[in-house]
Amino acid sequence: MREQPERPIFGPEDPRLDPPNPPEIRPARSIAKAISWRAVGTLDTLVLSFVVLSFLGPLFGLDEVSASDRAKTAVSIALTEVATKLTLYFLHERLWTRLHWDRDLDEEGHHRDGRRRSATKTATWRVVASLDTMVLGLIFTGNLATAISIGGFEIFTKLALYFFHERSWARIRWGIIPGSHEVRAVDN
Repeated sequence: MREQPERPIFGPEDPRLDPPNPPEIRPARSIAKAISWRAVGTLDTLVLSFVVLSFLGPLFGLDEVSASDRAKTAVSIALTEVATKLTLYFLHERLWTRLHWDRDLDEEGHHRDGRRRSATKTATWRVVASLDTMVLGLIFTGNLATAISIGGFEIFTKLALYFFHERSWARIRWGIIPGSHEVRAVDN
């Protein structure tokens, strides 16, 4: 039995690995994924920011402020994050549409992402997104320890939330135009 060549990350080097007419992932799908994730992510950031400002902020030297002021700061972080993260998420999503690693075609000609792909995509997004949150936390609080705490806690909550978001979208076919799944003959 002949071994199958390993699939490269950025695209097939062997034409047998490249379907003749692969599915097309529309930018509208990436936009819809970005919006749905942003809704989940913004709510998480809002709650985490308020909790960190309430309980850890005073330990890190932030002045005691009212619950109303803590809420305003948390809302500022969360709302600013909407703009920065929508942009960053869209760019991240478009990059991943170009990577063929751990992606197969199903019987209908749609991409089927593997769990390793979803997990790796989750990790790369989390690095970018947590750095963004930390920068915004620093801008709005002026306190590095508080900013790192907000970004640090969200690593754990958002890793889980993002993974399940990705797995849900892997089951949705909207925005994917199936390609033909004919087998192409290759001269040896």
